[in-house]
Amino acid sequence: MFDVACVGNIVADVIVKTVDSLPPKGTLVYQDSILLYNGGCAMSSSVDLSILGAKSAIIAKIGGDSFGEFLKNVLVKNGVDITGLKVSKYPTSASVALIGSDSERTFLHCPGANAYFTEEDIDWGIIEESKIVFPAGMLIMPGFDGQPCANVLKKCREMGKTTMLDTAWDSTGQWMKKLEPSMPYIDFFMPSVEEAEKLSGETEHKKIADVFFDMGVKHVVIKLGKQGCYLREAKSSEGKYFPTYSSVKPEDTTGAGDSFCAGFLFGLSRGYPLDECCKIGNAVGSHCVMKTGATAGIVPFEQIKKFMEEQEKYIL
Repeated sequence: MFDVACVGNIVADVIVKTVDSLPPKGTLVYQDSILLYNGGCAMSSSVDLSILGAKSAIIAKIGGDSFGEFLKNVLVKNGVDITGLKVSKYPTSASVALIGSDSERTFLHCPGANAYFTEEDIDWGIIEESKIVFPAGMLIMPGFDGQPCANVLKKCREMGKTTMLDTAWDSTGQWMKKLEPSMPYIDFFMPSVEEAEKLSGETEHKKIADVFFDMGVKHVVIKLGKQGCYLREAKSSEGKYFPTYSSVKPEDTTGAGDSFCAGFLFGLSRGYPLDECCKIGNAVGSHCVMKTGATAGIVPFEQIKKFMEEQEKYIL
């Protein structure tokens, strides 16, 4: 039995530090480091969950190339079930992440095999064995976004599964047009604040959540970056803010949102109250930004709990 099946985005991340500006064409500039890491919303969350101590599986698509082999090896090494990992004739999705001295990142991205992930790639045997199903990286999966994702979520609900969905930045500008079919089948909707504003057309957190509730979502969690998160359990309830830790100095914010999701999912899979799930999400996200790479900073849950106890006075 799996605690969580992570569905969707899987990427090889080439991370370049420290890039505050691009060199003129035809020239060369030295960098502090250029390293290969695993990335992508579904992959990062599945690895984070496994490190925390949950049983996770991934349903995704890679290419039959060196990047794909690298990602598969990382998944196996970290104990993620790869039964649902398909191999495509297209190259593995890859990004070049340019990390500035302020630890913020800019991406150059090639969709690769992710663009060809479809509803037909879902391994329903894994879904059947999972408590929670988590499509991650939606809005950048053209073969799966829209009605195909909605069809999968609807069937998951019919199978009695808890569903959670996270989005990515929609460079096509379609936003809710892509996501609307899925909204009635989402138990926990967890976009970043920037994505939530684009999706809803609102800027006030309460109004953003109202839009999502009116479209059928059961619970809303908005990721607020270094400010923590906002939770609203139902349209009839008041929203709550959960700040993060002032003592943590970020080295690299790549994967921070995915690690928050993993922390929240871990708490949810263990039966923690939603308030505690948010706090765990903040703590796991804080660990992510302490090291370079989407999953390098994640530690087992016992260490997360200890961190939360020790750092209580440093909550913003």
